[in-house]
Amino acid sequence: MSLAIVHSRAQVGVEAPTVTVEAHLANGLPSLALVGLPETAVKESKDRVRSAILTSGFDFPARRITLNLAPADLPKDGGRFDLAIALGILAASGQIPADRLDTLECLGELALSGALRPVQGVLPAALAARQAGRALLVPRANAEEASLASGLVVYAADHLLEVAAHFNGVTPIEPFQAQGLLRQVLPYPDLADVQGQAAAKRGLLVAAAGGHNLLLSGPPGTGKTLLASRLPGLLPPLEEQEALEVAAIQSVASQSPLAHWPQRPFRQPHHSASGPALVGGGSRPRPGEITLAHQGVLFLDELPEFDRKVLEVLREPLESGCIVIARARDKVRFPARFQLVAAMNPCPCGYLGDSTGRCRCSPDQIQRYRGKLSGPLLDRIDLHLTVAREATALNAPLAGNETTQRVAAQVAEARRIQLKRQGCANAFLDLAGLRNHCSLQPEDQQWLERACERLGLSLRAAHRILKVARTLADLQPADAIGRAHLAEALQYRPGNQTG
Repeated sequence: MSLAIVHSRAQVGVEAPTVTVEAHLANGLPSLALVGLPETAVKESKDRVRSAILTSGFDFPARRITLNLAPADLPKDGGRFDLAIALGILAASGQIPADRLDTLECLGELALSGALRPVQGVLPAALAARQAGRALLVPRANAEEASLASGLVVYAADHLLEVAAHFNGVTPIEPFQAQGLLRQVLPYPDLADVQGQAAAKRGLLVAAAGGHNLLLSGPPGTGKTLLASRLPGLLPPLEEQEALEVAAIQSVASQSPLAHWPQRPFRQPHHSASGPALVGGGSRPRPGEITLAHQGVLFLDELPEFDRKVLEVLREPLESGCIVIARARDKVRFPARFQLVAAMNPCPCGYLGDSTGRCRCSPDQIQRYRGKLSGPLLDRIDLHLTVAREATALNAPLAGNETTQRVAAQVAEARRIQLKRQGCANAFLDLAGLRNHCSLQPEDQQWLERACERLGLSLRAAHRILKVARTLADLQPADAIGRAHLAEALQYRPGNQTG
């Protein structure tokens, strides 16, 4: 047969569109043409594949070979198509049966010796192959990652000779079985390690229960970073689909999705991070910190030290839960449904309002420092907490009632109520959800409107107060939002913010 078709997958963001590798042999002077918008690494696959076929003991056809990677308008890069190209040439030249390639997709880079090398972005391809109803053939180093897609038949091989022997029926490759892979959960830091800070722990509970964004403000050494690092342990475990989304992002970002499967990510970029580092970018768009924090926590310590333009790019993802990176040739959409936790000092020296009275900052210095943060960004943070200095007690026992296990149980019950009622956490309620699930008594609504007017709060801030109040009611639990819930929710909002 002079024509063979092999199925593979490209990588575009966290998507894996199908690519059909067509190999055609014709009479004429020996040549090899590769078409279908291949980039440099794909063009170089011609030489890798030729050497791999010859060193594996197969015949490289001395004919006019045309390789087409369809669709032609989809850019292809990397060495992920090497195996598919080699199998297409072997099938077109009759060295392996072409009919056995229809139910299979394959990924893998070839060494000159014919050995299979791992590629990145295997998990999105595995999920797409499962949806298409095909099996997946990958290098053995990628097999565990591909097996995260439950229900998918995964074949793993180390060499092109193994693959050829499988298709020729000489030595069939058995489907890969993961051994002790899943649910290797590492323990989270315990909330009981945080000494004192009852009000801050209460705010952390509310943030976890409703998925709300959180800002911690206080002098140095009061435990802001310690509190933030405890938040992931309070959040409910990831559902399988959510865990696969997180693992797929880590896969395309060249990180091992198996290292912390299936835990929520906790990302802590340095304040010198650039805009592209935070939201993603590059000529070939790659995920940034907000995408790597998808379904987890993004912690920004020393918030005013970040460049203001960098922080402003967070505004849209905080609302939409995704980021679209546009380039001249294409657009790539990355998910970014993260929970923002930020920490800052109240002034440049850090000791404004501290009981020691050490602050020597002038009002102008304080204003300039706080002016680095825009009102619209602060407006999108539901809970603003002041973390005060606690009395020093080095030998005080750390254990207490507020352990991670106990607080996580409260969070899980509140989330269960929310999912049953509206299908999402309270922080993600839209306007229709607010009308249906956050209704108030007329007198309470008038009271809240007057309070927002006195504090100079925007309509967005008022909506977020309702969401926080709904979370406080769920923690009680109570069917309706009461005046006490609204009053506590208002305590978490600073005044005079618009945007």
